[in-house]
Amino acid sequence: MTTPETSNQMTFWEHLHELRARLIRSVIIVVAAFALTYSFRFKLMLWAQKPFMEVYKAQAISQAQAMHQAVPTVFEPFAFTSLTEPFFSLMRLSIWAAVFLSAPLLFHQVWCFIKPGLYARERRLAIPFVLATTGCFLAGAAFAYLNAFQFLGDILFKEALNAGLRTNLHLEDYLDLFIYTIVGTGAMFELPVLIYFLARFRLITARFMLKYWRHATIIILFVSAFLTPGDVVVTTIFFSVVLLGLYFISILVAWIAAPRKPAST
Repeated sequence: MTTPETSNQMTFWEHLHELRARLIRSVIIVVAAFALTYSFRFKLMLWAQKPFMEVYKAQAISQAQAMHQAVPTVFEPFAFTSLTEPFFSLMRLSIWAAVFLSAPLLFHQVWCFIKPGLYARERRLAIPFVLATTGCFLAGAAFAYLNAFQFLGDILFKEALNAGLRTNLHLEDYLDLFIYTIVGTGAMFELPVLIYFLARFRLITARFMLKYWRHATIIILFVSAFLTPGDVVVTTIFFSVVLLGLYFISILVAWIAAPRKPAST
């Protein structure tokens, strides 16, 4: 019979103190990474603009050719209306880059916080937990950067061109959409990992998830609408489709992760 180690049981205040310590360490980790990423802030900005710039150039050239106009040679769609906007935009982008850079250490802090409440055999999952959470988060971010953001940018920019609007994007608004898409997709890709551990701890089953998939779909739509910036319906639909796909993948994960032996008493 496996039981939790009573010597490691913690009171509510000890858990609160542990949470405070882990949050402070996480902040220190991000600040240390920020000291590095901020020095590359201009390269990071070019990197953040690249997915949209590819769409922008292709659409601008296509429109010019369709209207039998000269193909533009200079592409400068971004502008700013405040002297502080570029500074704070670069700083915000550097902070998020620091979060991505330090993701393994941050997920390790999460593991250290939940570790005292686990059984001895479950504590051996530390390395798989850190690798899985980090890998899923970065995979989601890479998917958003390489595919999703270009897809969204192409739809939104094409609508603007068809409406006869001139490109004059605010840098801050662009970064809002970029960061929401990258971070949001990375966070959504954590769903299979979360379901794996919930299934391992017998808190959820594949049968339960499959039975209530319609209810989950409605919740996913509400969550996507809440998390997406502004009233951009396209991003809401995109996040909903991605999250619903991850939900069905998580059903398979829950079935695989389900313990095959009865729970010990």
